[in-house]
Amino acid sequence: MIKSMTGYGKVQAEVNAKSITIEVRSLNSKQLDINARLPQAFREKELEIRSEISRVLERGKIDFTINLDNDSESTGVSINKTLAKQYHKQILELAEEFNSPLGEDLVVSILKLPDVLKTDKENLDENEWISVKKAIEHALALTDTFRIEEGHLLEKDMKMRVGFILNLLEQIKPFEEARIQTLRERFERNQSEFVANRPGMDKFDANRFEQEIFWYLEKLDVTEEKIRLKKHCEYFLETMNSPESNGRKLGFVTQEIGREINTLGSKASDADIQKIVVQMKDELEKIKEQLSNIL
Repeated sequence: MIKSMTGYGKVQAEVNAKSITIEVRSLNSKQLDINARLPQAFREKELEIRSEISRVLERGKIDFTINLDNDSESTGVSINKTLAKQYHKQILELAEEFNSPLGEDLVVSILKLPDVLKTDKENLDENEWISVKKAIEHALALTDTFRIEEGHLLEKDMKMRVGFILNLLEQIKPFEEARIQTLRERFERNQSEFVANRPGMDKFDANRFEQEIFWYLEKLDVTEEKIRLKKHCEYFLETMNSPESNGRKLGFVTQEIGREINTLGSKASDADIQKIVVQMKDELEKIKEQLSNIL
């Protein structure tokens, strides 16, 4: 099964009269890269959240966000009046000692001093966390479903392109047979011209010449490359049909496919076969582009 690394999931829930929105976005990445933006009340659960993201999504660049209503994070604001009075008393004494006038915004300034103004944060209730955790699991499941649906499209495209490569491989056969015959005729023609232009040359060893032709043509033979290329393509299709998404494994197989295509092209010595090889390379590059987004 092919699964994309591109995904999206969003869930909204009401928990204890609070509106909570959980949003997940994922893009392709070689490793797991989680960017979690959480309200203060959920900071203590960050490791658990990251663990769940890692378990479900496995790999990719993940943007995970939990949003609460403006009123839902804080239960109120309190002023430490005793401390504020102490600040005020000491400020008055300093002003009198230094004979310095006091500003009109003295109270505002005192409120900004340490520990005078406190915002009481609500602790995360365990029952509330159970509800939020279910919403998180739902958002991650939606993201995973999105990835699977996107993967189906990628799988269809890659199967089509592997099919193109196998079809192009079959098109090489007639050109290959004609190439061998053309090379043999060219060698024999050149040999005849060579001997004819050197009447005083010692007896020509035809058997040795035939051996040299056979050795050279054997070096240009691409039968093994064609067999391996076909096997690699079949293994690529087989790997795509496995239960897991094997993006990295498929990447290794494409390297082997590319190696056989390159070798086939370098040994071809034929313009028609070279054209087919170029088309194969084009299809393989398109497959590699798709693989960069596969889990």
